[in-house]
Amino acid sequence: MKSPFALVTMSFAGLIVVGTLGLMVLPGLYTGHGLSWLDAFFTATSAVCVTGLIVVDTATYFTTAGQVYLLVLIQLGGIGIVTLATAVMSTIGARLSLSVEDLARDTANASTHVDYRRLVRVVVAATIALELVGAVLLWALWVPEFGWTGAIWPAVFHSVSAFCNAGFSIFSDSLMGFSAHTGILTVVSILIITGGVGFVVLAEIGRGYRARRAARPFRWSTHTQLVLFTSAILVVGGTILFTMFEWNVSLSNMTWLDRVVNGFFMSVTARTAGFNTIDYNTAGNNTDFLTIILMSIGGSPGSTAGGLKTTTAALIGLVAWSRIRGQAHVSIRHRTVPEETISRSMGLFVIFFGIVTTGIFLFTSTEMGWVGQTDNSSFLPFMFEAVSALNTVGLSMGVTADLSPAGRIVTIFLMFVGRVGPITVALGFVQSGKTKSVRFKNSYEDVGIG
Repeated sequence: MKSPFALVTMSFAGLIVVGTLGLMVLPGLYTGHGLSWLDAFFTATSAVCVTGLIVVDTATYFTTAGQVYLLVLIQLGGIGIVTLATAVMSTIGARLSLSVEDLARDTANASTHVDYRRLVRVVVAATIALELVGAVLLWALWVPEFGWTGAIWPAVFHSVSAFCNAGFSIFSDSLMGFSAHTGILTVVSILIITGGVGFVVLAEIGRGYRARRAARPFRWSTHTQLVLFTSAILVVGGTILFTMFEWNVSLSNMTWLDRVVNGFFMSVTARTAGFNTIDYNTAGNNTDFLTIILMSIGGSPGSTAGGLKTTTAALIGLVAWSRIRGQAHVSIRHRTVPEETISRSMGLFVIFFGIVTTGIFLFTSTEMGWVGQTDNSSFLPFMFEAVSALNTVGLSMGVTADLSPAGRIVTIFLMFVGRVGPITVALGFVQSGKTKSVRFKNSYEDVGIG
């Protein structure tokens, strides 16, 4: 029987291969000539890994049939991510809704003790329902501009893309043309947030709502509390900072309300959604660097979002705070977080830091030249690109389409690792979570740090 690592990797790799072949052989996908093999591979990877980086304009390069094909890849990739991530969450003790709580019969093996068929049904039903609601709302908002039938396809495409945190758009400027449309930006933001908090949290919110209506006692799990609190801090803090940074820059021609709404949208979309209402290539360096920080944190476990994850970032911060206060353990609202969870967080942080550093280094080599390069003015766009690719965000400072073949291969690698890596690493931690008993330990000897 194949290991969970192989199953996860093969499932996404297989979908990418099928997607690439489809982009090469299916008729009627393009308005002009088709993609090269490398660009088809890049586009399929970006769609399946719900990243949103593009080397051609989705709006003008693809026909409606081609856009439908991309949306199918996005949907399959998004549902696959949520299903696998939720299964992992169930095996490490996270609370699920009553309908799927019994799927985790053992905390040791994610591949043999989870009823994937039932889990897939629940996740698919919830995903389609939420995307349908989003599509109806967007359709109603776009009817005045595109007409009753013309608004259907943009509404469906952007609802699915937003909920899956994919960032693909069938408008050439993403959502820059709707930067003054509060309703559209609000609906898209809600879809992004809903897709980014994770199925585990959404299920518990539903359970809490039903318990409150029935006047039954209910306690939020520590996981859900940490996700909601951290997400709120990031969204609110990001909104304030983005609005301040761009108030007299990219937002200078807007009303004060539109400036705040766009600041809110930038804060939400930076955490792996990939839509944009401003040109990041002309934004301030402080805005771009803040975007890099938010992209690195990403969404929450069990969601379509990428990144280090909100809970991981929060736990690392809480560890530092606990050590400063001289506390040996990390506690959250009268609950102590297990040491092995803290170790997993530290491990994921080190892995992500190592990979993104390698990605940035490779970009400086493939895109900025080798020894002798003296022009460092283009370093930030490639740092931005590497972080965006690894954390499956899709935002760019305008360099994606100009990447060299080597740079595109690096980006493909980062997108794939950023999507598959966290799940396989989590599965690895789950499988190795049982401590092996030993008859002796080596003697202690301390080392200096700091």
